[in-house]
Amino acid sequence: MNRIDLGDNLNVLPHIEDGAVALIYIDPPFNTGKVQRRERLHTVRDEESGDRSGFQGHRYRTIKLGALAFPDVFEDFLEFIEPRLEQAYRILSPSGSFFLHIDYREVHYCKVLLDSIFGHECFMNEIVWAYDYGGRPKDRWPTKHDTLLWYVKDQSRYTFNYEAIDRIPYMAPGLVGPEKAARGKTPTDVWWQTIVPTNGRERTGYPTQKPLPILERIVRVHSHPGDLVLDFFAGSGTTGEAAARNGRRYWLIDSSPEAAQIMARRLAFSSPEHVGFAPEYTNLQPPLKGIHGTTAH
Repeated sequence: MNRIDLGDNLNVLPHIEDGAVALIYIDPPFNTGKVQRRERLHTVRDEESGDRSGFQGHRYRTIKLGALAFPDVFEDFLEFIEPRLEQAYRILSPSGSFFLHIDYREVHYCKVLLDSIFGHECFMNEIVWAYDYGGRPKDRWPTKHDTLLWYVKDQSRYTFNYEAIDRIPYMAPGLVGPEKAARGKTPTDVWWQTIVPTNGRERTGYPTQKPLPILERIVRVHSHPGDLVLDFFAGSGTTGEAAARNGRRYWLIDSSPEAAQIMARRLAFSSPEHVGFAPEYTNLQPPLKGIHGTTAH
């Protein structure tokens, strides 16, 4: 089963069986207090009336394809997220893992809430996703990281495929010898990974899209082939692509029609079932390369 649901996750989650899901990752709105917006652009070469310069000094004209946006404001974020976290705990398998992706605004409150739901002893890691992109204010240290809180259902039987961890280069390869340098080292709880490039092949146009390598690392290490992976704030569908390309099944839920359309296009290669979609969303082809991104990986 690969499935995309368009609807309120709190209406869908109660219909999932107890313990049915091996891995849950969610990237909910961060309660930033502002509208998250991303314009989708396409450029064509136009030496006469181009509005920007490009490769070898050629002029290009920008075509706006539209924009995606959603409000990221909650009067009480914990009241919003708590019933959803309780459902996540119920449907997680005994050997399952749960990841909450959040930022500095709410992470401390979410940690206390998750301790009360999963149990303090089932907290495994605070993982920092660090990146170096965007503006740098002059009145404080620039905030260039998000936090992933990892909890398990049972600390004595959770899935952790150590051999599936991807390797990263040593910072001082000359100090470890050629064999170790060639093999690389396993990451720590600080993951350095650039954001999805604005003009990159991976970009879908969704405002808060997360990099595929982050999700692939989580999927490979914390689940087995054939397992069911759930993301109930699915956004652009990165979790689904990471699952599908690594032999896992996925179930994605989002309340945004725009997100559902992006996911349907992005994941057409894996033939998902569409639930709650308008008819025009159920037979979409993969996006055009260079406009909405690409399904290639």
